[in-house]
Amino acid sequence: MKNNINFFGWILFIISSICFIISSIGNFWSMAGSLFFFIACIVFLIPFFIKK
Repeated sequence: MKNNINFFGWILFIISSICFIISSIGNFWSMAGSLFFFIACIVFLIPFFIKK
């Protein structure tokens, strides 16, 4: 159950990072920060897809 809640939380972070990317179109520094946030969220999701 805890794993499902963590996964759902990271999906919400991905959605919010996509919204930040869309809202920062035209501003270089905001776009760069939004992209780094999106990449960091993807990196934290990797352990959910690696089979143990």
